[in-house]
Amino acid sequence: MANKKYSALRSRLESEQKRLADELEQLRIASYPSEERREGSPFGKREEEATESLELERRLALEKQIREQLADIEVALAKFPDGTYGNCENCGQPIAPERLEALPQAKLCVACKEIQAKNAKGRFSSG
Repeated sequence: MANKKYSALRSRLESEQKRLADELEQLRIASYPSEERREGSPFGKREEEATESLELERRLALEKQIREQLADIEVALAKFPDGTYGNCENCGQPIAPERLEALPQAKLCVACKEIQAKNAKGRFSSG
């Protein structure tokens, strides 16, 4: 398919890439330890460490999620130069325009995504 057809989606992907990169940078900046210390708490340092640990876990989970989204977008953007954007990575067929509109970084067509989801569900079932 012509790259012109997908130019609006490419712009959306580039904007989202920038937004996610900025968000990741803000998380890094916010992660520097604060010099503020809580005073007057009967639990003192333990309470503070538990709170910091919880905040660190949340931040790391959010960072991981952003990095994964960013990686998916970068993969999608890398497909534009060779003209493979918009094609399913599994079967090679065009991905429905509605799917790309909803999820511009989609790698699979709906049929292949459903098969992938069924296979993943089967792997984790207990029976």
